[in-house]
This record gives sequence, structure tokens and C-alpha cells, in this order.
Amino acid sequence: MINFIVDKDKCTKCGLCSLDCPVLIINGKTEFPEIKEGKEDMCIKCQHCLAICPTGAISILGKNPEDSIPSKSKTPEFEEMSNMIKLRRSIRKFKQEEVDKTVIQELLETTAYAPTGHNKNAVLLSVVDNKEDLNKLRNLAYDSIKTALEEGNLPSSLHFLSDFQRLWETKKIDVLFRDVPHLLIASAPNTITTPDADSYIALSYFELLANSYGLSTLWNGFLKWVFNDVNPDIRKQIGIPENHIIATVLLFGKPAVKYARSIQSEGLNLNRIKL
Repeated sequence: MINFIVDKDKCTKCGLCSLDCPVLIINGKTEFPEIKEGKEDMCIKCQHCLAICPTGAISILGKNPEDSIPSKSKTPEFEEMSNMIKLRRSIRKFKQEEVDKTVIQELLETTAYAPTGHNKNAVLLSVVDNKEDLNKLRNLAYDSIKTALEEGNLPSSLHFLSDFQRLWETKKIDVLFRDVPHLLIASAPNTITTPDADSYIALSYFELLANSYGLSTLWNGFLKWVFNDVNPDIRKQIGIPENHIIATVLLFGKPAVKYARSIQSEGLNLNRIKL
């Protein structure tokens, strides 16, 4: 049940909910809007009907429209967003200071608003929110590389990871994790149509949000290879479902470096389509 409810005292019968429904299952020709008979299963849970209703007359999926953010709420100006994107840098030196867990939680809860294919909302965000667990994961990753190399199970294409392992073992130089206090993995079931895209979009949202908090990030494909190809058992240990595809890993924390200015783009690669 999608629990489509119309407050008849608030409904003005404008028909916007029916016109905006992506799957056209709201009947706007009845006295009050209603779901067409036998069409409930077609609902993709987008909540467009709740969002577009100007008087807040519609509730769906048990959502109260009064709990939504009004569209007139302040959002960043274009120049502010543009500057944040242009000033973003991949950071490889982080402070050892942990980020407040309430901040991390707020970032993750906001990231859950990221769009997904067919509105599946199936992206799993796996976070390490403290240094103690990060240290355990770091040791597990480096030990896995060493064991795989010694047992002849390290794929030839990933032999360079053994150089990282030796640097860690002999000099405590942490190329894989960059001494970061926090880590975020985005994964999604292989049964949906866009697991990779959905996960990358979620991490992109998280990155921009983190930057707005003064935090920094580093996209890390090395760890994806460790978790997928060097020691897949790590996936189970950290709670990644077997049928999930890991898009990639994002390191995040407080930056230990500060850049004075943005870089300058090498230019826009544009194909302007004309038919």
C-alpha cells in the first residue's frame, strides 16, 4: 500500500499532482485526486505528488507534507555553488582529528536525497566514523595484500599494491588510506539497473556536502580493488552484501593543507548537438 491520502479541506482540485505523476497513475478527473484502480504497484515512490501540491493536501507513503522543506527555503546562489566546485581539491593530507559523529550523520542523511535510477534508493553507504575502526581496516587491508602476494594470489595487474604494503610495513607511509580518520563506501545491488551510477551520484553529493562543512575528500579506487580482488572476505567483514557492486571508496576528514586559490581548467570538451 502506498497510502495515498488527500486532505479534502486543503485540496483545491488544481490537478497538478495528476499532471506531474511520472507514471500517470493519479486520476485528476474524479472529485478529488485518487490512484487509478489497480495501478498502485506502478508507483515509483518519487513523492512528486506530495512535493508539487501547493497547499500540502497530499500525503503518500506515510509522509507528512508539513515535515518537508518549503521550496522557498534558502539555497546557495549560482556563484557560491560555482566557486565551491571550482575550489574543490583532492586532498591527500588529513588531520588526525575525528569529525563530529553528528556532522557525519547529517551529511549521510542528506546524501540519501541523491537521485537513483527508477527511484530505487538502494544505495548502501558504509561508513567508518572513528579512527579505531579505520586503523583496524587499514591493517586488514595491508595484511591482505601481503598474504595475497606471499601465496601467489595477487593479480599481476595489482602487484603495485605490494609496494604500498612495504611502505606501510617498513616506514608507516600510508599510501592507501592517507592517514585519514574516516572512509565511505557506496555500493548497490547488482539486481537494479544502475548500481554504479547511483553510487557515484551519492558519493558526489556527499563530497559537495562535505566541502560545504570545510571537510575534504579523496576518491580512492585502490581500496575498491583491495576489497573486490585482493581479499573479498573483507566485504563480508565490513557488512557489504554479497550481491552488491562497490562503485568506489571516498576518504574524508579535515584537511591538513590549505590551497590559496583554484586551479584553472584545461578547457571544456563540448559537443553541441545539432540535427
